[in-house]
Amino acid sequence: MADNQQINSFTALFDEGALALLNTSGPELIQKIGIDTVRTVVLDVLSGRNIRDSTEMLTRRRLATLNAATVGMLLRGTTVQPDFIDQLPQIAERILQQKRLSKAERWIAQWVLGLTDKASQNVLRDNAELLNEYRQRYETVYADVIAESILKYGELQANIHLENEFVATLGWKFMLYLLGMAGAQTLSIRGSEKSVYGKLFERLILGSLLHILGFEYTTTNSARRFQREFWLSSQGTRRESDATALWEAGKGARFDIGFIGRGNPEISLDKVTRFAREVEMGRETWYMATIVIVDRIGKGSKIKELAQLVDGDIVQMSMAYWPQDVARILNERMDFEHPLVAMPRSEIQDYLSQAMLSVPLTDFLPQQG
Repeated sequence: MADNQQINSFTALFDEGALALLNTSGPELIQKIGIDTVRTVVLDVLSGRNIRDSTEMLTRRRLATLNAATVGMLLRGTTVQPDFIDQLPQIAERILQQKRLSKAERWIAQWVLGLTDKASQNVLRDNAELLNEYRQRYETVYADVIAESILKYGELQANIHLENEFVATLGWKFMLYLLGMAGAQTLSIRGSEKSVYGKLFERLILGSLLHILGFEYTTTNSARRFQREFWLSSQGTRRESDATALWEAGKGARFDIGFIGRGNPEISLDKVTRFAREVEMGRETWYMATIVIVDRIGKGSKIKELAQLVDGDIVQMSMAYWPQDVARILNERMDFEHPLVAMPRSEIQDYLSQAMLSVPLTDFLPQQG
């Protein structure tokens, strides 16, 4: 871009590598962080650790990279258009009024105005006519805060140099616009990653669990051998289950998993009652146990006892070695046999660590559409 050129795209100023981080799908995430790291995260969850703890540093790295790219965008913009910082909100408004924006372009323009997709829907109600009014009020708020900051803390002025070359002047407007963008950026990325990690690791953890328990994975979303096999995300007549496992003729289980903390006990109980107890497969009627796997259950909750009254079971991932709880439930419900059922707790960690080495994680990744 030539100097003094009017800017109509933020992505043109953004680092290409950082832009790629705005469109991360499950399989792409695996590629970026490596299958060995993912295998470690899955083992952590099977051992009772919170998935948020295991993925937090991955999120922080992504955010830090995008934060740095945002600083770079502001500096590049200033070298192209000297009043770039002053014009930021107006440039963002102009971009958001365009049709057929890429996700990256839309997100960055929203961040400039302190918005996320959800905030834009709630504040602007998807009405482009409200954008101009919002932008004017946004600039007024920042102008007021800048004036107050000067009175409170004094003038803020510094020259920014990159590799000993002057790039831009840093002032209150530069800093506050940057921090406002970083805040909106954090909300967008964390919201995005919650969805990506949830969908990705639900499959990986259930797939790993059932593989370790001796079931063979089939990608057809239906039975082939009608024994010791499982599939993920099967669509039933009443509701989609996250996984279905068949043990032997007439005996199987459906699984629902969610990383929702303590959540609402009624939601967990409702999940237990959504699946039919008997289903027709092949030429037989199958008894299907229902197991709902949640992150944790609130202290003093009677949800497990209530679930059993409606012939279902709830398992907490926050409990160490909860896969043994699943194995024992299957044993009680359908005479399931596996070493984990009677294994001493002291041996479970080594057993899971060794078993995870042979889990075909990439087989469980969602298919790219």
